[in-house]
Parts: sequence; structure tokens; C-alpha cells
Amino acid sequence: MVFSGMPVTNLAGAVDWYTRLMGRGPDIPVNDTEVMWQCAQSAFIYVVLDPEHAGNSVVSVAVRDLDAAVAEAAGRGVLAAAIEHVGTAGRRATCTDPDGNRVALIQINQ
Repeated sequence: MVFSGMPVTNLAGAVDWYTRLMGRGPDIPVNDTEVMWQCAQSAFIYVVLDPEHAGNSVVSVAVRDLDAAVAEAAGRGVLAAAIEHVGTAGRRATCTDPDGNRVALIQINQ
């Protein structure tokens, strides 16, 4: 299992932003300071109230269709940086939460 943590300064604001990014609310409300979204069978992103460490995290989430994922997120008010090619590995578009944590949406060439 993989748990990727995103420390934030404002949990309610972060839940709103990640809900718009993911297209749904948290899958697991852990407690008053932490919530989790399940991204795959054994992969989770957790958002935790931790002002001291907020804004220093990065996670990559693989998607099947990067153009569609970026458009869907934009439709929910979450804008990504321009799509860029990452060598021969694939393409990436990075979204930045209100604290500066980065979520890279990636499409891997196969």
C-alpha cells in the first residue's frame, strides 16, 4: 500500500480543493484533522492539517487520458499548468493546491 501525504494549513479549504480535483469527496474521513482519497486499490492520498510542513509535498497520479483529466479538473475549478512532455516517458500537467503542494497528473507512454 502507498499513502501519499499532503500537509495543509486549512483542512476545510483543502478538502474543497481536493474534492474538486478528484471529482468526489473524501473516501475516508480519518479524524478531525485528516481525510483520505483512494486513488487505486492500494494507493491513497491523505490530506492532513499540519501547518508547519504545508506546501512541501508532491505526488504524481497516473491517468489514462491526460487531456480529459485536465479538462475535467478545470471544469471543477482546478487549473493545471500546461501539459508538458517528460522525455520519452509520457506527459504531465501539475496542479498546485492553495498551500503549494503539487499534484502531477501524468500519462505514461506504453
